[in-house]
Amino acid sequence: MRKTAVLPLALCACLEVVGAQTSFVVRLDSSQEVPPTLSTATGSGTLTLNADNTLNYDISYTNLAADFQAAYIHGPAGPGTNAPVLFPLTNVPIDTRSGALRGTTAALTAAQISNLTNGLLYANIHTIDSQDGEIRGQLLVGGPFDPEIWPLTINSSKVVHFVSTDQSFTAPGASWSADTLQILSGGDQLTTPTTIGGHSGLKVTGNYLNVADQLYQDWANYDTIDILMQVYGDAALLGANGQPRNFVFLTGSLPDLHFPNGGSLPVEAKNKKWDWILFRIENAKRADGTRYVGVVPPDAQGATAFGGVNGGTIRAEGVPNLIVRLVALGEHGAFGEPQQINRFASAETCAPEPDTNLAFADISHNTNSHLVVLNDSDQTVTYQDNVGPPGDLRRAVRANGSYMNFGITDHYLGLPCNDPRNVKLCVEFYDDPALAGTVFGPETYATDESGGAAIYPTNRLHTLEGTGKWVRRAFNVPAVDLKGVNTGSLEGGPRLVFQNGQVLISRVELGIYRTGTNALAGLDPIPDCFEDPNICSDAYGNYAELDLGKGIMNGLDVGTSGGDQFMVVEGAGPANDRRQAVRPDGTPGIYLNFAIINEPFGPSTQDNARLAVCVTYYDDPTLVGATFRPEVYQSDRGGLVTFAFTPANVVARVTGSDRWLDAYFEIPDVKFNGVNQGPQAAARFVINKPAGSQSLPGVYFTRVRYAVIRPCGPMAGVNLLEGCKPPVLRAKLNPGNVTMFLSLSWTTNASGYSVQMKTDLAQPLWTDVLATPSTRDDQYVLLLPATNTQAFFRLGR
Repeated sequence: MRKTAVLPLALCACLEVVGAQTSFVVRLDSSQEVPPTLSTATGSGTLTLNADNTLNYDISYTNLAADFQAAYIHGPAGPGTNAPVLFPLTNVPIDTRSGALRGTTAALTAAQISNLTNGLLYANIHTIDSQDGEIRGQLLVGGPFDPEIWPLTINSSKVVHFVSTDQSFTAPGASWSADTLQILSGGDQLTTPTTIGGHSGLKVTGNYLNVADQLYQDWANYDTIDILMQVYGDAALLGANGQPRNFVFLTGSLPDLHFPNGGSLPVEAKNKKWDWILFRIENAKRADGTRYVGVVPPDAQGATAFGGVNGGTIRAEGVPNLIVRLVALGEHGAFGEPQQINRFASAETCAPEPDTNLAFADISHNTNSHLVVLNDSDQTVTYQDNVGPPGDLRRAVRANGSYMNFGITDHYLGLPCNDPRNVKLCVEFYDDPALAGTVFGPETYATDESGGAAIYPTNRLHTLEGTGKWVRRAFNVPAVDLKGVNTGSLEGGPRLVFQNGQVLISRVELGIYRTGTNALAGLDPIPDCFEDPNICSDAYGNYAELDLGKGIMNGLDVGTSGGDQFMVVEGAGPANDRRQAVRPDGTPGIYLNFAIINEPFGPSTQDNARLAVCVTYYDDPTLVGATFRPEVYQSDRGGLVTFAFTPANVVARVTGSDRWLDAYFEIPDVKFNGVNQGPQAAARFVINKPAGSQSLPGVYFTRVRYAVIRPCGPMAGVNLLEGCKPPVLRAKLNPGNVTMFLSLSWTTNASGYSVQMKTDLAQPLWTDVLATPSTRDDQYVLLLPATNTQAFFRLGR
């Protein structure tokens, strides 16, 4: 009754503000017919109201169940009712059952324009078997909508909870609740303030956008929740390949989670403007009949104060770099339809990014490549000769005040209108004993070409130790626009700030992490410059071990048991070799996590580490076919620390030999921030049990070893777990006196292996080759007569 009473007021408000609206959308299907038909045909398109009150239309349709007969605009009528024909629509057929409606109507009257703007006209396609219409769709006001006001499609009488990060939006109706939502920050759902495109917002610098609703119980009886956001239109709205990606949300609480799909956005969303976007998600029911959003079940785990996970209500999954200005939750239709909202203004044109990724200024040698030290305004400098320790004296530059800045010449790295990119700033400086304690590093950098700026985190600046040596140090800065800060007519990156002293610098390199189809995509522009120079020394250790069977805990321990990673330590193994081991427990019972204790590898602020992992596990006969691998971990991708995943096909597989075996893995780029484990951890393990064995205990680990393979310094390239690597089976053809032989060989350092074969990889089992290898030097060699039969070979234990 409440909605019926206020609806006329809502319509009046629309009539006042929509008078200038010229863009409309339509989506046709059989469910909108009255009565509905059984057709699977669909149609969609746009319409534009012209200055002379005529209506241009372009509507595509496909897969009609019967031949096309005619198409019209009808009205006035809302959904669920029929109305007379107003205007015919011209058909441009592809064939008799697919095509497009394209043309211009006669001029609309004032009453018809009013009906159009209020959604009371509809398009209808009639076919020879559906004379009254096979598919139909309402003509609805369409975007793109002004980001300074609510979209014109909102319904102020429906229930909505929202938050505006800059307090720019107020509630348009009594059922809209302002500031009942909170965008959370911290851990893997970190957000930071940013200014871009003329507005301030919050940028997701973790992996999730988690929203807490103080009134989350309001959604207990709604089967659908609409999620309206105002976001900045950059690459975060699309997949890594620049194409549409699905936006998945998380609802519910541990251990019972739901992951509704909110749909995708077109590539046009990446327009470098503030845009409205709308997702529609199902608020599904649990087995007990309660909904995932609105009710906290009695067995819920974790921080569920607002009905969801990690202190929130609804969480957007996998959205690093997403920039939001407003988030609103509403009942179905509170903001209009997704096809009305998810329309975007065109992006400005810009020359493509060049196939370059590095500029530098070498002060010590008085040379540069498209990077110059600026000397003006508040960023003047002084050059000084003979700087540094005896035997390594150099020419260097220092700031006269607090700032030093650099300009990019000749548009060498691109233009301000190019997309912001992650950059690597490498500075070679004198670690002057007289300046021990001085702090410096990147400060302000541009986020867009129109004056938006962000500040590099102060806790990531460098503090001089006073070693009396030249030090080369990298800073990774995400999403930098080449507009620069105080660089005049030149492009620029981050400028440097100095606290408590002016550091002398002999060389600066500015690199860009290219993406997409650029010839340099995926390359580190300065691979030999590191954020933590200590990784190239012996300052940090390279090995950690947990051996539950022997009671060894050397920098590694079983992680925290709880949430979705319950773990149990108990006896396991063959009857003649029982050991203490850890396995997953509880629901879902598939995760194992290990804590790195006392920082054996150094602090988490260091660069990504190449990590070797060796696991000693029980090859359980009851779990044949189970697999495990280190799955999710954190990684620094050009200044943004986010989740990364190991390849799903690189696993260890349980074969049921009833022995303790070793499995080896290598992760190329792990940060020790951990996932669901702190303060330090590497990757979380996932165990997939075969069908029919879900009730059995998971795979047991008795020993876990980690070794960091350093990229530089005295331990460069050294793998302390080399002996855990499985042997490589090598094959070649050897001619005999009469017969051609297949020679299979592997190292004698690997014991307990035998050659197995199958003639078809689709076969379920491998068969042992019944032959004895000979020993030649440090190799086992097995000779088999060559045949014309296809065969596959491997080493098994």
